[in-house]
Amino acid sequence: MSSAHFNRGPAYGLSAEVKNKLAQKYDHQREQELREWIEGVTGRRIGNNFMDGLKDGIILCEFINKLQPGSVKKVNESTQNWHQLENIGNFIKAITKYGVKPHDIFEANDLFENTNHTQVQSTLLALASMAKTKGNKVNVGVKYAEKQERRFEPEKLREGRNIIGLQMGTNKFASQQGMTAYGTRRHLYDPKLGTDQPLDQATISLQMGTNKGASQVRVVVSRTPGEMGLGSGAAIPLA
Repeated sequence: MSSAHFNRGPAYGLSAEVKNKLAQKYDHQREQELREWIEGVTGRRIGNNFMDGLKDGIILCEFINKLQPGSVKKVNESTQNWHQLENIGNFIKAITKYGVKPHDIFEANDLFENTNHTQVQSTLLALASMAKTKGNKVNVGVKYAEKQERRFEPEKLREGRNIIGLQMGTNKFASQQGMTAYGTRRHLYDPKLGTDQPLDQATISLQMGTNKGASQVRVVVSRTPGEMGLGSGAAIPLA
């Protein structure tokens, strides 16, 4: 077990505020249900303070050994801190092998130093759910969904290779109606007119602009000096 499970100092400032918020999420009704479950399986009384009764790790190790025999080879009965921490660490390893997800498991100091009892409770609830999934009679926790494996005959698998999934698109109901041959002119027209066909081949859609209302008034035509009656050496007066 890594040292990260043991090295955590007291909480101050923001850490203390977080710890208080976590404490507010603690469910005492769930605690009673967990107490009855653990005491019923182990045959041992936890005590008035639930977390203090689990802090030495002895009941936790015996508990997982009841659910999965041989999970913890040696349970330390010593009152020394490092023996109790070792018990908690062995319990954590055992429930990981039992199937509890790592992100659902508390750290040793969460229990031993009373830093996060809410996480300890969440871990025990996750353990209850896993035990229920494995067929144990548990009145707390939620049973996990069982994995459903599907098996197909080789013939069905071969047939599936010839099917194009809709995620790749489909050509159902497709046709070449309205398509123009390569290199031919495409007819453009104003879609607002509601006509099915373009007016003529010279019609340009209004989406491309229009010259309606345009004139050549005030258009300056470029002329050469000869066309203006001036000699080749004459100067063109400027306005």
